[in-house]
Amino acid sequence: MQLTTFSKGKIERAIGYARQNFWPLREFTDLHDVNRQARQWLAEFANQRLHRETRERPIDRFQANALRPLPVIPYDYRDSVEALVYKDLRLHFDGNRYCVPPRFVGRRLTLKADSSSVTIYNRTQEIVSYPRCWRRGQTLGADRFEAEVAELRPAAKRSRARQRLFAGLESFCSQTLLEAYLRDMADTDRALSRQLTELLELVRQYGPEAVADAIQKAAGARAFGADYVANILRQQQSPRPVQPPLRLRDPRLNDLATDPLSLLSYDAFILDSGKESDDLARTETESTDPIHHEPPRRDHSD
Repeated sequence: MQLTTFSKGKIERAIGYARQNFWPLREFTDLHDVNRQARQWLAEFANQRLHRETRERPIDRFQANALRPLPVIPYDYRDSVEALVYKDLRLHFDGNRYCVPPRFVGRRLTLKADSSSVTIYNRTQEIVSYPRCWRRGQTLGADRFEAEVAELRPAAKRSRARQRLFAGLESFCSQTLLEAYLRDMADTDRALSRQLTELLELVRQYGPEAVADAIQKAAGARAFGADYVANILRQQQSPRPVQPPLRLRDPRLNDLATDPLSLLSYDAFILDSGKESDDLARTETESTDPIHHEPPRRDHSD
């Protein structure tokens, strides 16, 4: 059997044939009566005639042994349109609004609909599917995807990063100290979300115990920032090598041994000097106070 290629003209001629030979001079009571008369017309007339192009009767062409199997992938008969995703995560179709994940904002997606469902695709990848809504002015999927938008906001990101940092350091650092350090860090001009991200990266590189110890040292020095913590970690991980003693050219000088000096006498001297200075200043202050002389009392008795 030769495969007949259907073109737009051939399909239109078939429709015209049914329009001219079935519909004229007929009366119908309802849709069921239309289908009944159509099946009778096909069985008694249309499929019994000799087709002009195939030179065969349609009823013979439609025998089971003459038909070829349908392809494995069925024909997609659904209504297909492209729609733009707006900033509110919605795309419009058939008087309703359907929501998609926030990463598709500003893109045009393919929407396919049949009598029971509406499915949205990014090219060939299915994104989400909804039951077909025949009402108008409805919004579907807002609760699901607007929650994802809320999680992407900076405050939500900071909250999640903060929880991860506390969970990673809780065994090595007190929560009170860590909260105080983050609070003081937020009072600086540094972006807290970035500081949290950098601290989490330090935990990944150096481990939670080392980072907790570095945060305690940074808090003691009132150095608030992930860069200070990173500097402490680098110093701890890469200590400076001990310098060998200086060797002089004259070996006799290298063998000299000096008695250890005590600085207690210098401290006592400084303390005594300070005490004398305070006594001198007090004496000078007292000497500059004005002296009040009482006038002699006169005896008025006769």
